Amino acid sequence: MYERRNIRQTFVKTKKRVKDFLLSAKSREFFIFLFFFFMAGGFWLLQTLNNDYETNFSIPVKLKNIPDDVVITSEPASEIRVRVKDKGTVLLNYMLGKSFYPVQLNFGDYSPKNSIVKVAASEYEKSVVSQLNASTRLLSMTPDTLEYIYSTGISKRLPIKLCGQVSVGRQYYLSDTIFRPDSVLIYAPAGMLDTVTAAYTQPIILENISDTLVQQIPLLQPKGMKIVPPTVELMLPVDIYTEKTVEVPVVGINFPFGKTLKAFPSKVQVTFQVGLSRFRQIEAEDFCIEVSYDELLQLGADKYTVKLSKIPDGIRQIHCTPEQVDFLIEQESLN
Repeated sequence: MYERRNIRQTFVKTKKRVKDFLLSAKSREFFIFLFFFFMAGGFWLLQTLNNDYETNFSIPVKLKNIPDDVVITSEPASEIRVRVKDKGTVLLNYMLGKSFYPVQLNFGDYSPKNSIVKVAASEYEKSVVSQLNASTRLLSMTPDTLEYIYSTGISKRLPIKLCGQVSVGRQYYLSDTIFRPDSVLIYAPAGMLDTVTAAYTQPIILENISDTLVQQIPLLQPKGMKIVPPTVELMLPVDIYTEKTVEVPVVGINFPFGKTLKAFPSKVQVTFQVGLSRFRQIEAEDFCIEVSYDELLQLGADKYTVKLSKIPDGIRQIHCTPEQVDFLIEQESLN
């Protein structure tokens, strides 16, 4: 009850102060000042708007009646920028209340050349002027020529290639580059289509990634070409390296009949780094150490430096232990 009484008393006091101010001589002087201030501002605004000004407007543009077998492969202009000159009152009306209708262009009205339709500004100027006041002066239009490059349904399916730089963190590696879909359709005039071998992504830079990455990547849209779809999903599987050791036998090849190779030791330990996802897939059979008879004859020594003649893909940091083996060329008994 006490709080409600205080609020009521405060309201009554505030109301009285406002009433006393509005009925005072100072308040009358203040309102008279405001009246003449706004009157002067209004006259100044009318005088200012009566002057000539220049400004820019945008008018939509649409290409209609495109045949079913025609695919517009360029990125057509969606609007025309016009610069006009008139009194401020007219320009203010354009900005606040005037809405412009799209400039309609009929595809069949223009003669294409080399699969390109070009529409000069003079051909749609009348459509623009008809929407302006009689007093408005049209100064310029941008672009001065509308260009549409098209294809009559000709397309080619091409692979996608990554454009940019991708780096992984230490002890990691990029095991693959996967696009979904893995190819796209490219529409373009026949002469242009013959020169294209792949679709490229927008340039990207990815640094020190340490986990599989999936993201949507837009494709580059060269002038005069339309790519479907314009965006693809990029997946970059990232794996971590781990170390593995296998024993690989030393095998003699191209030995004459009755002669064999005896190596000491007969097997070499091959240590390498491989992605964790492929750790169980890589076995000793994926490597090969082959020593030819002619090569041993040319050595002039009884030690052979181990060389791997077969190495599986996707491994690195390969090391053989021992790096050299002793050998003998043994004559087999013919009994």
